[in-house]
Amino acid sequence: MAKEPLRVLVTGAAGQIGYALVPMIARGVMLGADQPVILHMLDIPPAAEALNGVKMELVDAAFPLLKGIVASTDAAEACKGVNVAVMVGGFPRKEGMERKDVMAKNVSIYKSQASALEQHAAPNCKVLVVANPANTNALILKEFAPSIPEKNISCLTRLDHNRALGQISERLSVQVSDVKNVIIWGNHSSSQYPDVNHASVKTSSGDKPVRELVADDAWLNGEFISTVQQRGAAIIKARKLSSALSAASSACDHIRDWVLGTPEGTWVSMGVYSDGSYNVPAGIIYSFPVTCKDGEWKIVQGLPIDDASRQKMDATAAELVEEKTLAYSCLA
Repeated sequence: MAKEPLRVLVTGAAGQIGYALVPMIARGVMLGADQPVILHMLDIPPAAEALNGVKMELVDAAFPLLKGIVASTDAAEACKGVNVAVMVGGFPRKEGMERKDVMAKNVSIYKSQASALEQHAAPNCKVLVVANPANTNALILKEFAPSIPEKNISCLTRLDHNRALGQISERLSVQVSDVKNVIIWGNHSSSQYPDVNHASVKTSSGDKPVRELVADDAWLNGEFISTVQQRGAAIIKARKLSSALSAASSACDHIRDWVLGTPEGTWVSMGVYSDGSYNVPAGIIYSFPVTCKDGEWKIVQGLPIDDASRQKMDATAAELVEEKTLAYSCLA
């Protein structure tokens, strides 16, 4: 029997990430090859014409799974009945802007969009925040959409997770699908901690630890970490534009695993509301290793943490506590 369509909201849909993301959703990359979707696309009024152009292209692509399109500059209309919300729209930091100025702009945007989701989204809507500062935007959204359970609000650190997998894959000349269980701890910022201490690679003689196979702690503790942390800036330098294709792809990965489940023995990184696990302060959105089953995520517990990792995890947590304070000051 054919499945009922799910309604998927993409905000900032006329932007670069949105333009890369909506065809992936329409093709079944996010929710599965047998799941029909109705796309809800939201953008700001100055982008209305471009948004209509994206809608025309979606029609022209004749995606079999795409059962309808809502393209709007009105948040209430765009949020109506949505089952999944991918929050790509945000205010980017511009030259000469102070951090607090960017935060204030995004607090205003996410307060407004949270209210629209609160009033109009379907029950049990799952929300993924992509726009930076992603962790803190997700926290603001949680505050102003109280009927959406905290477990249903997350932010994107899967892009960093995938970047880490890619770096290990290239270093060892192995298939990226054979690398698993890297971890991104903390903030989707340059303070994040890409951790390979529990990661492994599938080989002909079984799974082997990444550290053992790389056999270069100096690289793993130095260049590997900084490459993953600074990858977004490197792409901007090379492309003169920010990551779009990889961000869209990782957003699909994040939602797909959340909804359909992670493979047995494998975890992924998600920015979720901290419950105090691993001595991370409760009440911030922090990236943890998680497994997913039946539409629910669960933090992987009991992983041993060495002193060097502890310091890095604490540093990125401290940045998120500071961001939370800054964001709340913008609400005053």
